[in-house]
Amino acid sequence: MPVRIRRSFRAPGSLAAFLFLAPFLAFYGAFLVVPLLLGAWMSLHRWELLGDLRAYCGSGNYLRMLRDPLFRSSLVHSAQFTLMAVPTITAVALFLALVMNRPHRLYAALRSIFFASGALSVTAVTLIWLMVLNPSRGLFARFMAALGFAPVDLLADPRLAMPALVVTTLWWGIGFPMVLFLAGLQQIPRELYEAAKLDHASPWTTFRRITLPSLRRTILLVLVVEVILQFQVFGQVLLMTRGGPANRTRVLVQYIYETSFRDWQVGYAASMSMLLLLVMSVASFVQLRLSRPGD
Repeated sequence: MPVRIRRSFRAPGSLAAFLFLAPFLAFYGAFLVVPLLLGAWMSLHRWELLGDLRAYCGSGNYLRMLRDPLFRSSLVHSAQFTLMAVPTITAVALFLALVMNRPHRLYAALRSIFFASGALSVTAVTLIWLMVLNPSRGLFARFMAALGFAPVDLLADPRLAMPALVVTTLWWGIGFPMVLFLAGLQQIPRELYEAAKLDHASPWTTFRRITLPSLRRTILLVLVVEVILQFQVFGQVLLMTRGGPANRTRVLVQYIYETSFRDWQVGYAASMSMLLLLVMSVASFVQLRLSRPGD
């Protein structure tokens, strides 16, 4: 008799679940799945933004990427930015989380301050840092003058422009990974730290033997999320350096944007977007693979 009751309510339950999911599935399909499929189809064509050209070229756009020096350089610059930004953001976020993981009201206020910068738009962040890095009257120039050094235009120096963008991104995006580390720290049983104190373990030993192993999955999550975010860097570069100086900070997303909306070559831009999607998918797969239970 109980089996018949479960079977009789299975179909209505499935229908109710589908009705609840239908609004999300509709928006997901309309704004994610359909544009993704359209982008994949466009990547196989010579497709102009405002013209009538819709010529099928198969893998032509993908072969063109292999011969395009601007594409290769922008891909390298995106990788350079990611390699510089992700370890820095992860290490600083972990350090701040360790410092802020205290119940005092002062630390609660500091956590809010560090997290608040992430609520700003990229336009506001770049305006702030353009003023800070102004070589004539910015805060950094005044600091250099106080130390007796000549002011340096960081954004105009091919060697220093990329680190300046990394610092800007660090200031802007440090709040989210810090909160993830705080959540991970608060899940560690306090008994482990009490046992370490009884064994007279040093702070470094406690951090290396208890904190880091307990945060392994959180560190992995932060690394993967930051790789996905930083490899798509665009706003800071466009507003602060426009890819300069000497194209040393021109990143992949900026090149995709310029190819599509400046040169009107939407098909070629779509093929580069598909490559970017592949990179993001690989990063997500690595995160899922390494975070499996039992690993």
